[in-house]
Amino acid sequence: MINTKKINDMKPKNLYVFAALLISVVFVACGGGGDKKAELEKLKSEYASMGEKIKALEAEIAATDTSKVVKTKDVVITEVQATPFTHYIDVQGYVDADESVDIRPTVPGKVVRVLVDEGDQVSAGQVLAEVDHDVLTKQLAALQPQYDLSVDVYNRQKRLWDQKIGSEIQLLQVQTQKESLEKQIESIKESIDMYLIKSPISGTVDFVGLKVGELASAGVLPAFSVINLSGLKVSAEIAESYSAKVKTGNPVLLHFPDLKKDTQARITFVERSISALTRTFKIEADLLGENSEYHPNMVSVVKIVDYENPSAIVVPINAVQTINGEDFIYKAVVEGNGSVARKIKVTTGMSYDGKIEVTSGLAANDKIVTSGQNELADGMNIRF
Repeated sequence: MINTKKINDMKPKNLYVFAALLISVVFVACGGGGDKKAELEKLKSEYASMGEKIKALEAEIAATDTSKVVKTKDVVITEVQATPFTHYIDVQGYVDADESVDIRPTVPGKVVRVLVDEGDQVSAGQVLAEVDHDVLTKQLAALQPQYDLSVDVYNRQKRLWDQKIGSEIQLLQVQTQKESLEKQIESIKESIDMYLIKSPISGTVDFVGLKVGELASAGVLPAFSVINLSGLKVSAEIAESYSAKVKTGNPVLLHFPDLKKDTQARITFVERSISALTRTFKIEADLLGENSEYHPNMVSVVKIVDYENPSAIVVPINAVQTINGEDFIYKAVVEGNGSVARKIKVTTGMSYDGKIEVTSGLAANDKIVTSGQNELADGMNIRF
């Protein structure tokens, strides 16, 4: 009697062997006598019956064999499209005023007048404060009557000389005296002017460092700071390696983190010399439009455009994997009743802000795996 339990435990290969042995035994047992045709038909019948049982057992084993279950991976896909792509050189810059000056006293002395406050608008040459110059003022006051008299004497002597009265030497003497007093007065006025602290530019008073009664001196801190906010710009230091790419007129994007604002500009100045210490060169970009929200020394991220492609295939940079120096992407492909991941070799270009340009290997409308790709293999079933 056939032990069915043992047959059920056998693998398909073993079942085939068992069937062949069984037929051989039956054939030997029946050989040498009887009707050969009847024996053949009997063996065929038993063989067919055994084949049906083998197929049934194979189906049962296949249904419970987890090693042969097809795995399906859940992924996220993205359909790629041709889109503009721009690559930037990112450097940190700062807002700088086109005209910004720190003003210090020319001569030391006690401050007797402060004529402006922070935030006041001033014009070039306007007096901001005065340092005590009382001694010079008194000297000027003492010389003024002498000068007035010398002018009067000179004019009288000149009229006489014009009428051919008097000598030329008399005219020269009074003229010399008048001119001498003029030079003395002019010298004192120039000295007094040094005690007046003036603004060399028109703009806004940004800092006042003097108070009445204090001693003014050319120290570390300025007496005043004046800024012309009508000509603000962003300055930055660029690495020497970019010297061939950065040119006057290049478009730049200025990002102000504190203002959460971006603005477009163009490079207006590129320094020709490279710093021997930092191996950098300076660039400037003018801020256009309303400048009231910008402040000198405010931080700005300067994004200099060095590459543009108006119609590029761009993918998330984490979608690209590299093995043995070759870049590849998993593309979702419909096969049969489902989708599988196919490993596609690609060539990549520039990358920026988490995205990378694919120059070959992909086309518009291709669906690529952008999440879950690290656990994929070529041909694996995927679900999305």
